[in-house]
Amino acid sequence: MDLRIFTEPQQGATYDTLLTVAKATEDLGFDAFFRSDHYLKMGDVDGLPGPTDAWITLAGLARETSRIRLGTLMTAATFRLPGVLAIQVAQVDQMSGGRVELGLGAGWFEEEHTAYGIPFPKEKFGRLEEQLEIVTGLWGTDTGKTFDFQGEYYELKDSPALPKPAQEKIPVLIGGHGASRTPRLAARFADEFNMPFGSIEDSERQFGRVRAAAEEAGRPADAITYSNVLVVCVGKDDQEVARRAAAIGREVDELKRNGLAGTPAEVVDKIGRYAEIGSRRIYLQTLDLHDLDHLELISTQVQSQLS
Repeated sequence: MDLRIFTEPQQGATYDTLLTVAKATEDLGFDAFFRSDHYLKMGDVDGLPGPTDAWITLAGLARETSRIRLGTLMTAATFRLPGVLAIQVAQVDQMSGGRVELGLGAGWFEEEHTAYGIPFPKEKFGRLEEQLEIVTGLWGTDTGKTFDFQGEYYELKDSPALPKPAQEKIPVLIGGHGASRTPRLAARFADEFNMPFGSIEDSERQFGRVRAAAEEAGRPADAITYSNVLVVCVGKDDQEVARRAAAIGREVDELKRNGLAGTPAEVVDKIGRYAEIGSRRIYLQTLDLHDLDHLELISTQVQSQLS
């Protein structure tokens, strides 16, 4: 089971804070550092000093880390034109020496679009599908050849399809709870399918849908990696769990139901139950980015018990 650190910088984080967390992620042996792609805070937080851009952040981290994978959960298709996104991600992959992964979603948070003057189209899923076709098509075009695309929302003609990523193929992540369109899209494009904040039962059901869609598309179901993202709150004892839960404005009982919360033994046990239904990777949503002792505890007392 891979453990990855997942951050929500729109809730309030500077680049320097994210760099500190990313370096701790690397030093403590975690597999990857991922971040959300949002421009507006959510909930009762001040969000200061304001948002940071996902791909600018990852470009910086690409030069200041050496081992960990870097990526997004999820880049919003509404934020960037697909050709521009393909260039950005390929460049960051080059800057990292081939350590980038792209999580791409339709975009959903209308208020952040309104706040920063970003169009928020009614039909987002069709745009996402075309973006996936274009981004993967540009990367997959042989050097010296051109790429053309004619869709309902985007048109490319005689694109040189450059630059190329450092990796032969950048892993593409698709996720969500949708019962039909999302599994079909994952079957076509996903190297990894991510279930966000889902129970063990809901995750098993959705993984089954993706597996069935992959097989129907003529693709081995096991060609896709299945993963979860869950909020994490670990303490060496009940008192420390309660303190960390209070620091992020959550209740312990709710976190134990809906996330990974409790003592290391409790969290290891719950991770094992996700592994039993086919999850091979957990993104630990880390909400207190200044509590590096939390990451160290997870590394030494949780990650060390997972093979």
